Amino acid sequence: MRDLTVLGIETSCDETAAAVVRGRAPGPGQILSNVIFSQIEAHKPYGGVVPEIAARAHVERIDAIVEEALTAAGATLGDLDAVAATAGPGLIGGVMVGLTTAKALALAASKPLVAVNHLEAHALTARLTEGAEFPYLLLLISGGHCQLLGVEDVGRYRLYGTTIDDAVGEAFDKVAKLIGLPYPGGPQIETLAAGGKAKAYALPRPLLGRAGADFSFSGLKTAVRLIADAGNVDAAGLAASFQAAVVDILTDRTSAAMKRFRSDFPDAKTPALVVAGGVAANAAIGSALRTLTAREGFQIKIPPPRLCTDNAAMIAWTGVEYGQRGLFDALGVSPKARWPLAGTPARGE
Repeated sequence: MRDLTVLGIETSCDETAAAVVRGRAPGPGQILSNVIFSQIEAHKPYGGVVPEIAARAHVERIDAIVEEALTAAGATLGDLDAVAATAGPGLIGGVMVGLTTAKALALAASKPLVAVNHLEAHALTARLTEGAEFPYLLLLISGGHCQLLGVEDVGRYRLYGTTIDDAVGEAFDKVAKLIGLPYPGGPQIETLAAGGKAKAYALPRPLLGRAGADFSFSGLKTAVRLIADAGNVDAAGLAASFQAAVVDILTDRTSAAMKRFRSDFPDAKTPALVVAGGVAANAAIGSALRTLTAREGFQIKIPPPRLCTDNAAMIAWTGVEYGQRGLFDALGVSPKARWPLAGTPARGE
């Protein structure tokens, strides 16, 4: 199998991104360029992402971002083996911008197209960065997603647990707003928590110790709101207490998923836990998961922070994975606001 060079485009939320990656499965791959334009400043006054503003910003920036990525990689469209773009899940207006751009480039340059599941791109990032071998356990934690999955192969995923209400990153942002911190809330909570006591407030740990590996953060968020509404709040203590509760929930649910993973893949002698998504950059969460994996006999693989948050390098790498299998998409492929990673047939089946 030869190396493939793929242009990736990511526009599922509030980052406009393009990247060029070269490599072959199982990796690691070479990131030739990875350009990301963040829209945080545009959304900050609203305390969250506004879909209409995001879509308009993608339209305004996407052409220049793609050009910058190609230039930084020293590549032309003719040098590419394929064009890959996020086709879902995400904010549908933004997804349409990126996917339509990719279709136009693929058509103009006579290159094949790969319509990428954004969640799968997160799932495969550890192969781009470290050449992680299948199977492995994935903890995907971000502003929009909170899942535990057994990653069996490209296109083959087993869902062990998911949130029944809020995603963990969404909970961070909402709690930050309750405390009076600016958007995005995750990094703000982490910074403030460093100066607080984790036991300052008694907060619930929903589903802790329950059967299965599902998550719930709504009750925790409500408990924080009740404390904040009462006034006279120790903000650092509340942030630290909230973060400690999240850590306990994530480690408990991941521990449950590890047992299921070992049952499903008994031949995996050195199983790995891959942590992906923006919340994976939280140092307290990372430290707790390292302790858990050491105790349970798992390796831990956390991509660099820039590749944990939304980026196009992971999209391009997914294009490499599918391209090497000869699995491409027709130009008529549709964008999807929702696209579950587990429970859908693998491509080509």
